[in-house]
Amino acid sequence: MDLGRVNEFTPRPIDDQKHDAGVLIPVIEREDGYYLLFTKRADHLGKHPGQMSFPGGGNEPGDEDIRETALREAYEEIGLHPDEVDLVGRLDDIRTITEYAVTPFVGVVPDREYERNEREVAEVAVLPVSALVDPINYEYDRRDHPHYGDIVIHYFHVDGFTVWGATGRILVQFLELTTDWRAPERIDRRI
Repeated sequence: MDLGRVNEFTPRPIDDQKHDAGVLIPVIEREDGYYLLFTKRADHLGKHPGQMSFPGGGNEPGDEDIRETALREAYEEIGLHPDEVDLVGRLDDIRTITEYAVTPFVGVVPDREYERNEREVAEVAVLPVSALVDPINYEYDRRDHPHYGDIVIHYFHVDGFTVWGATGRILVQFLELTTDWRAPERIDRRI
């Protein structure tokens, strides 16, 4: 995995959504390779309950910028102190069906036990990049969305977790930028 590609990347911003959000893609380096930290959202949350996500959330008035939003949310959700994050760069903003422009930041974080905020996070999952790029763990679908038209949904199934939706789209760009993995060029299966 080459994180230097993230540092050199020029991200595309989005500024036409009602809300802004920032997420952190926490990268953990171990002797056997790289891992990514995900959170499983609590089942009682109003938006995207039970889904896998990167730590993050909506911009609040006290946040200096969207980077601070991502770091604040990571601290609130899993106890990751901003001083522990070695920020590498950011990816393209993405639009969500809930009218958010989400800005993903990439940062290297310590390999330690994280304290989840039980009100927001059901579980913390640290998944190996080697499994995320294994073709046996990946699938996709095309759907007709009432607002966005023809869309592709990416699914990554690893260690009993399924990463999909907005997090799946962010993950696709991250993996394509930092590894040799590529989403299929011709995505023709439709639901």
